[in-house]
Amino acid sequence: MAFKPGFDQSPAFNDAGRNAWGAGSNTQQGYPQQGYPQQGGYPQAPYGQTGWGQAPQQPGFSPDQLRDMYDRPSANKVDTDRMSYEDTIVKTLLAFGVLIVGAVAGWNLPPVVWIVGALVGFVLALVNTFKKKPSPALVLAYSFFEGLFVGGISGMYNTMWDGIVTQAVFGTLGVFAVTLLLFTSGKVRATPKATRFFLVAMVGYMAFSLVNIVLMLLGVTQSAFGLLGVTVFGIPLGVVIGILVVLMAAYSLVLDFDQIKTGVERGAPRIYAWTAAFGLIVTLVWLYLEILRILAIIASSSRN
Repeated sequence: MAFKPGFDQSPAFNDAGRNAWGAGSNTQQGYPQQGYPQQGGYPQAPYGQTGWGQAPQQPGFSPDQLRDMYDRPSANKVDTDRMSYEDTIVKTLLAFGVLIVGAVAGWNLPPVVWIVGALVGFVLALVNTFKKKPSPALVLAYSFFEGLFVGGISGMYNTMWDGIVTQAVFGTLGVFAVTLLLFTSGKVRATPKATRFFLVAMVGYMAFSLVNIVLMLLGVTQSAFGLLGVTVFGIPLGVVIGILVVLMAAYSLVLDFDQIKTGVERGAPRIYAWTAAFGLIVTLVWLYLEILRILAIIASSSRN
């Protein structure tokens, strides 16, 4: 499985956790079962216990107590402190709400504030990524500081091109909804071959972005978007690359959904729902910023 923030470092999602939560001959539904050694013949019952052919001793339960025991509902994943889809959704919505609060706070703040938010968010992202056991406080802190950056850059873009943020939000929600629908229907799945291609494309895109930033800092390119503003056959290069990156972000969502499914099926501890929430927030922010940049490049080229 491909590397995802926090997932492969967490034993709940990687192969090391397979033996701990849900694999092996002596496990059942994520819980270790007691093994019994094979013995030849029939063992002799200890003194005071029921022997072969004797009637078993009845436990001291009344009929009403037995009926009450059988009528009790079975324990769910929350009762057993195991990861569930419902709990993952709640934690993701909570982290997303904190992200929105940060975005609203950073909308009208000066650039220095949301740039600091981006740097702090980047550091917290690294901490959450390589932390084996998730910390709810760190995940929520990342969401807030990343929200400062998202809100600040969104406010700047919206000042230059009115309504562009609304379009980017609806575009992000649309990609998320379509990807989730395709995944739940079974039409799209994470495969080793597609994941390897995804990783190679990610490395290539990161290298291109680094070169683009260096050229912009050196003043080699005059466009506000660097090489992304260069037109090829009348089409901005940033639009073509941006569409490919949106597809990559959509596949990243597929990886997120697949890892959540893995965690739930393995009966991972409930705390790892925060890891899943963090991964989804990272991908959604990436997807939103890419769509926002595509729309900004299109709006900028139409003015020229």
